[in-house]
Amino acid sequence: MTNPTIKETRVRLDKWLWAARFFKTRNQAKQAIEGGKVHVNQSRAKAARPAAIGDTLEISRNQQRFTVKILAISEQRAKAHIAQSLYEETVESINQREGQIARQRMERAGLRMPNLRPSKKGRRELRRLKQNAHEPDLDLFE
Repeated sequence: MTNPTIKETRVRLDKWLWAARFFKTRNQAKQAIEGGKVHVNQSRAKAARPAAIGDTLEISRNQQRFTVKILAISEQRAKAHIAQSLYEETVESINQREGQIARQRMERAGLRMPNLRPSKKGRRELRRLKQNAHEPDLDLFE
């Protein structure tokens, strides 16, 4: 007979990902695992695979990649600060994600959505820009 006070050292991977708040539902966690978005110890995982303390997970979610090490096991979803104590993200993963976020912000910095359609003059300028996009602009260096 098992003692209910002793915590299990292993739990299903999809349940752990849900408890650690990487996904909002267990179904989303399961779909991500089956879709190849989650790797355990550099090998493709299955949803029913038990997660163990010390395992390294690579999680791809929303164009971001997390590399985390499991520090604790829980099959109950808890508050965010408690869920963050279940894992430790590697320094390389943090730096890579911050760099990616910074690049995305820089790409979007110059983007302004127009309120109206371009005028005839504006359409000509856009056409000229698109046609000359493959040619280097030599006027900049003169």
